[in-house]
Amino acid sequence: MSKTIIEVKDVKKVYNQGKPNELVVLKDIDMKVNREEMIGVFGPSGSGKSTLLHIIGCLDRPTSGKVYIEGKDVSGLTDDELALIRGQKIGFVFQQFNLIGSLTALENVEMPMRICNVEKRKAIKRAKKLLSSVGLGERINHLPSQLSGGEMQRVSLARALANEPDIILADEPTGNLDSKTGKEIINLMEELNKKGFTFVIITHDPLIAKCASRKLNIKDGKIWR
Repeated sequence: MSKTIIEVKDVKKVYNQGKPNELVVLKDIDMKVNREEMIGVFGPSGSGKSTLLHIIGCLDRPTSGKVYIEGKDVSGLTDDELALIRGQKIGFVFQQFNLIGSLTALENVEMPMRICNVEKRKAIKRAKKLLSSVGLGERINHLPSQLSGGEMQRVSLARALANEPDIILADEPTGNLDSKTGKEIINLMEELNKKGFTFVIITHDPLIAKCASRKLNIKDGKIWR
């Protein structure tokens, strides 16, 4: 098994290509992420960080170049094939939590498994186990509106782990949290990283910079070594 889990080769992303308002967001990006790394991606707003994360996460496609997930070129896959990769290989954590407000914590974590046709009883059992592992065993029946920001982000982490992905992609996971709660989420991500999960984290948080095994800096659509 290759130690490289994500590889980006010569990726460029252009919006409105060929038009007067053409916008080049990423320019000739090359990067590799090894298994069990925790990569921190830093850069000013508008530098292309989130676009890169979306391309790695199969939420967007590069204009040119290649993206490999566990050695598989995902650049030319169909929408259905990309959805399958996302469901099986990648978990997402977002700054805004992206929880469904009408669903309980348990139902939010259960949902990705149900989408991937996991039997309901098995999905519920795993969702309960995951919520307990992030310290929310007593809050499983609460709606997002009944949870604090830190608790919602813990639900997001549990949901990201639902289908046992190898890769967790996080976009400003501590951005909406106070410093104490943010530190708790960082500690939780560190624990998960030690258990073998690979993290790529878009962030401005200096605490993540301290714990990241490697840092990448993006400016003007390019990675600066």
